[in-house]
Amino acid sequence: MTAPPDAGAAERLLEARGVVRRFGATVALAGVSLSLHPGELVGLVGPDGAGKTTLLRSLAGLIDVDGGEARILDLPWPDAPPEAREHLGYMPQQYSLYTDLSVDENLRFFGDLFDLPRAMFEERRARLLSITQLEAAHDRPAGALSGGMYKKLAVACALLHRPRVLVLDEPTNGVDPQSRRELWALLYEFVREGMGVLVATPYMDEAARCGRVVLLHAGRVLAEGEPARLVEGIADVVLDVVAGPSGRGPVDELLEADPDVLAVTPAGERIRALVRAGRGEAIARALVGIGASSRPTRPDFEDVYLALLAAPASPTTAGEQVRA
Repeated sequence: MTAPPDAGAAERLLEARGVVRRFGATVALAGVSLSLHPGELVGLVGPDGAGKTTLLRSLAGLIDVDGGEARILDLPWPDAPPEAREHLGYMPQQYSLYTDLSVDENLRFFGDLFDLPRAMFEERRARLLSITQLEAAHDRPAGALSGGMYKKLAVACALLHRPRVLVLDEPTNGVDPQSRRELWALLYEFVREGMGVLVATPYMDEAARCGRVVLLHAGRVLAEGEPARLVEGIADVVLDVVAGPSGRGPVDELLEADPDVLAVTPAGERIRALVRAGRGEAIARALVGIGASSRPTRPDFEDVYLALLAAPASPTTAGEQVRA
C-alpha cells in the first residue's frame, strides 16, 4: 500500500475543515476535518448514521455546509471552477445507473455527459471493461447484473473522465466476498497510478486495508491514523473466553455486570471480551471462579473502534495516543 504522503507538503485533493451540517435539529456533522492527497487510500469508517454519506456529499459539492469548509484542490466548493470539479469522480451509495440501459449504453451515456471525444471514449471504455472484468457482460442491462458487477460498472462510469480523486460511498455494501476482493484490487490499482481515493465503509476488515482511516461516530471524528498504528496504540486488553461446563449463561452474566468490560462479541463457541487496561487479570480470575477460562489475544481494528466508543473523551484512548 502506498505510504501516506507528508500532509504538510503534499497537495490536498479534498479537504474538510471543521465541517458542520445540520438537518433540522439533527447535527449530522459536528466539526469534522480530514484531507485526501494524491496516491492515498483513505477509509471513512463508521456504522450507519455516523455521518459518512453526509460528509462525502459535502466533499463532492452536492450539499452545502452549515459551518466550516469543504474544499476541492484547495478551493472552497462555492468558488470551485468547472475545471476543478471535473477532477472528481463520485459513486453514491444508492443505485444510480439506468437499469434498462446496457453496460455499454451506461458507459456511453457518461461519456457523452463528460463530453469525451469518440476515440478517447472507446479507448477508456475498453480499458475500464477490462480492469472491471465486464467485457462479457457489455450488452447486458445494468438491472440484470449481480450486485458486485453493478458496483464495478458504477465505478467504471465514475472513472471515464479520469478524475484525480475518487469518492466512493460504501461500494461493497451488499456485495459477495469475491466481488469485494475484486473491487478492492481495483482501488489499489488506481492508488498506484497516483489517484486519491476516499472510501466510506462500515466494515472494519475493509478499514484495515486502507493506508489511513478516519473513524467517525455521531458526526464526530473519534480517531485518525494508519490502521496498524491505531491497533498498536490500544491500551485495553482483549480476552478470548471459553465457557465452562455450565455454558455461556454464567459467563455472559459476569461480563455484562462488570463495568470494566467495555464490549463483548460472540466468536463462534467462544467470546471476545474487550477489558479496560489493568483489569484483564482480575476478570480472568473471576472467570476461572465460574469454571470458564480465558487468555489474552491480539486486538484487531474492531477492538480499536469499540474502545473509542467506550471512552470517546478519554486522553488515553488509541485515537489520542496515535495520530498520523
